Amino acid sequence: MRIRIRHEIIQRLDPGTRNMAVTVRLTPRAHEGQFILRWALDLSTDCRLSPQEDAFGNLCHTFSVDGPTDRLAVIAEGEVETQDTTGFVRGTVERFPPSLFMRQTDLTEPTAAVAAFAAAIEAPAEEPLARLHALMVALHGEVAEAEGPAMGDPLGAAAALEAGRACSAGIAHVFTAAARHLGLPARHISGYLAREGDAEGEGSARHWAEAYVPKMGWIAFDPGRNLCGTEHYVRLAVGLDALGVAPLRSTGLDLEETVSALDGRAPMKAAQAQSQGQN
Repeated sequence: MRIRIRHEIIQRLDPGTRNMAVTVRLTPRAHEGQFILRWALDLSTDCRLSPQEDAFGNLCHTFSVDGPTDRLAVIAEGEVETQDTTGFVRGTVERFPPSLFMRQTDLTEPTAAVAAFAAAIEAPAEEPLARLHALMVALHGEVAEAEGPAMGDPLGAAAALEAGRACSAGIAHVFTAAARHLGLPARHISGYLAREGDAEGEGSARHWAEAYVPKMGWIAFDPGRNLCGTEHYVRLAVGLDALGVAPLRSTGLDLEETVSALDGRAPMKAAQAQSQGQN
C-alpha cells in the first residue's frame, strides 16, 4: 500500500523570541513492511537542519531559531510503501534489549487501579501472546477512544483508565503500563494511520504500542481500534511513553497540527487543523 503523508506543525512563540533550540521527530525509518519512497522536511525559518539519532534510534533533526519571530512552522511530507506483516515488527533499529522496556515512567505508572486491571486479564501466564491479545480486548472495552490530539498532551495510564475515555496515546499508556506490570516488555509508538479505501477522513497521527513476545519478537497492538498493526500504519518513532516520541520539542507555546495520511490511490482533500497544547 502506498501512503501519502503530510504533517504540518505551527507553533506560537513568545513575541520577540530571538533564539530557541528545537528538536523534531518527524522522519520515519524503513524496516520490514515499511519502505520510505520519499520524505522531506520544510521550515518557515532560514536555518540549517542537523540530522541525528536519539537513544532509541529514532531519526531526529535539531535546529536553532534566530529571531525575532513569534511563529514557527515545520512541514514533513512524503510517501511510504507498506505491507501487512500481521502485526510483527522486524528489521527495526534496536539499541536496547527488550528488558529496557519494562521501565515505567510517570505517564505509565502502575497505580493500584492499573495493577488491578492488569491482574484481571484472563489468560495463562505461560502464554504471553494470548495475554497481550486479552489485554488489548479488555482495554478496548474499558477505555473508549475519544477525539483529541494524538500528539499533544495525552492522559497518563491512571487518568485514562479512570476517565474511561482517552485519545490513542492515553490508551497506549494504559496498555504499556499493564503489559509491563504483567512482566511483558512494551513500548510506545507514534506514527500515522492512513485512510482506508474510500472511507471518509484524511487519516491521522496516531499512537499505539508494541509488546515483546519471546521467540516471536515485537508485535504492534492498537487497543483503541482493537487490532494489531496492518499496512495502514506508518511507524514513526519509539519510546517509553508519548513524551519520548513527541514530534516537536521546544520552549514554545501552543501548537497547531494538520495531518493527512492517505491511500495513494485516493484523492487528496483539504486537511483539517486541530489546536493542542505543547508537552
